[in-house]
Amino acid sequence: MFAVTGITGNVGGQVARNLLAAKIPVRAVVRDTGKGAEWKECGCEVAKADINDAAALTAAFRGAEAVFVMVPPSFDPSPDFREARAIGATLRTAIDGARPGRVVYLSTIGAQAEKPNLLTQHGMIEKALGDAAVPITFLRPGWFMENCSWDVGPAMDRGVIPSFLQPLDKLVPMVATADIGRVAAELMQETWKGRRVVELEGPRRITPNEIAATFGELLGKPVKMEIVPRESWEELFRSQGMKNPEPRVRMLDGFNEGWIEFEGGARNGKVELREVLQGLIAGAARS
Repeated sequence: MFAVTGITGNVGGQVARNLLAAKIPVRAVVRDTGKGAEWKECGCEVAKADINDAAALTAAFRGAEAVFVMVPPSFDPSPDFREARAIGATLRTAIDGARPGRVVYLSTIGAQAEKPNLLTQHGMIEKALGDAAVPITFLRPGWFMENCSWDVGPAMDRGVIPSFLQPLDKLVPMVATADIGRVAAELMQETWKGRRVVELEGPRRITPNEIAATFGELLGKPVKMEIVPRESWEELFRSQGMKNPEPRVRMLDGFNEGWIEFEGGARNGKVELREVLQGLIAGAARS
């Protein structure tokens, strides 16, 4: 039995589908059993557990040959990242208590960066889990191509996409969630000892200008990127309800300045940007 958290999301769902396709029994770990109904219909066992509930997670992980762990994204953490520290401690308690055969944790590019930023949360959780008594892989993907979902509306409505990634001709390591899910499922089926890091990006790096150009080709009209001035970010994020925008600002700085990068040599995925954008546009048309 392979346990999968985050199964109701894009990445976790991709992990589960890849495992099921390989005829591997899956335990769907969900916060709401109602949302696990579709996975039960697919033949999955369903376990209810919240990422902050050590006892429930321990029960969900117990007896699993492999566990895929991902935490809900937090874009507005406390200045001291107390939420990530608490999640790291909870996950460590659950893993130590359940002792699954092995663990794959979905981390991020730049988790090792020394400068505090939004991705520091994953670095903290990696540290909390790194010396656990079970084999653990930290899967560090690049910038999600699916982040372009925020760009679909502006591209369709105005033909202008606001860009926080800059300069607009800078190559950025990006990857599709389909590749992340596929690779995570493959890693869960491997055997290894101790702690290892696997980094993952797409077939090639992508510039913001290429994103706009690809949208333009798919929509059949001109689409361009427009830089959002750095000095406006903090006020903009606060106007959107953020209480502590500094980590998000620093994360964007890290990508733009180049200090958020892979630690070693990353694997390359298979899914191209065009395929992802086609799916996002089709999804927007259906909604």
